[in-house]
Amino acid sequence: MTTATRTTRTTGTPPVTAPSPAARLPPTAPAPSLPSLTGLRWVAALLVFGLHVRNFHYFGGAGDRYATWAFGPGASGVSFFFVLSGFVLTWSARPGDRALAFWRRRIARVYPVHLATAAIALLMAFTLAHQTKPEPSQAVANILLVHSWWRPWWQTLNPVSWSLACEAFFYAAFPLLVLLLRRLGARGSAMLAGASVLAVLVLAWAETHHWTAQSISANPAARLPEFVLGAAAARLVFLDRWRGPGLEASLALAVIGYFFVPQVTPGYAATACTIAGFALLIPAAAVADLRGLPSMWRHRQLVRLGELSFAFYMVHLLVLRAGTNVLGLSPRFGAVAGLAVTAVAFALSLALSWVLYEKVERPARRLLLGGRRAVKARPALIGRNSPRVGGR
Repeated sequence: MTTATRTTRTTGTPPVTAPSPAARLPPTAPAPSLPSLTGLRWVAALLVFGLHVRNFHYFGGAGDRYATWAFGPGASGVSFFFVLSGFVLTWSARPGDRALAFWRRRIARVYPVHLATAAIALLMAFTLAHQTKPEPSQAVANILLVHSWWRPWWQTLNPVSWSLACEAFFYAAFPLLVLLLRRLGARGSAMLAGASVLAVLVLAWAETHHWTAQSISANPAARLPEFVLGAAAARLVFLDRWRGPGLEASLALAVIGYFFVPQVTPGYAATACTIAGFALLIPAAAVADLRGLPSMWRHRQLVRLGELSFAFYMVHLLVLRAGTNVLGLSPRFGAVAGLAVTAVAFALSLALSWVLYEKVERPARRLLLGGRRAVKARPALIGRNSPRVGGR
């Protein structure tokens, strides 16, 4: 998951008004912040949470049907994280960035929370009921963020971390990708964006028709086109050459794609339903921030929640899994009881995400990046993007 803004707690986040296109900024100037993208990141994390609540069967009867309708396609929130990650990292990149420095910033951003939640998951595996104990090779693969490359490893320890393994692959490729984008220019970037969408459609068709030996939904190479698409869109916005629809129309297309997901084969095919809407929504939100246009996604509270979204994403499934020791594996409560236990799980997840953000993520970033530089760093990811649904 990628963070796209730097905010203060006292003043909130006003819209960014740009007197000139971003492309005309001095090469060394930091990119303008895009708070709407941080707000949208929280919404994507919330969809993943809703999906997992539904998967743990907190609701029975009509409640389960409503939960399935609203959050059954929630895994698409991870696709949003992947596109957003490519967009924000490209947006914040500037000439002179070195690959080693970039990788160091990414490690400082994602690894402390990953290690903390992996340790919690390992402790739970050996102390609580209903938990799967990982094999040593599975645990090592998870810690090193290579577990998504082989299906028997991908749901080990903290299952949602499979998307971090994808992000790690994206980070490895990013220095070459951004170099390519700078050489391509606007027309080449638009062609790369189109090729990325086509790649998603082809991969979805291939999995649906069983051309792949196993599901590719967690395979880092298969998810790379989403990241590349976000990067190409960011380059077009930076060059002031983005010509997509506005924020309202883009949001409508994203919502339509989201609710179309149940009509296709489960798995990677869902990505084909949402990719166009996400590829339009993210640049539209960025343009709204740059031009000072109305955007509900830059609301102060949404932006604050967006800052916590990576930690929330990483810890919420552990809370739900720990809850099985109290609630059972498939409680199927009525509507009122289901809403009550969902609210408790949400509150616990949010509280723990605050602890992880304030006591692990930020201090570790300061330590790894060197004091105040970490606080003043330019917009960076996980996101996600970090998305990042394993049990998702």
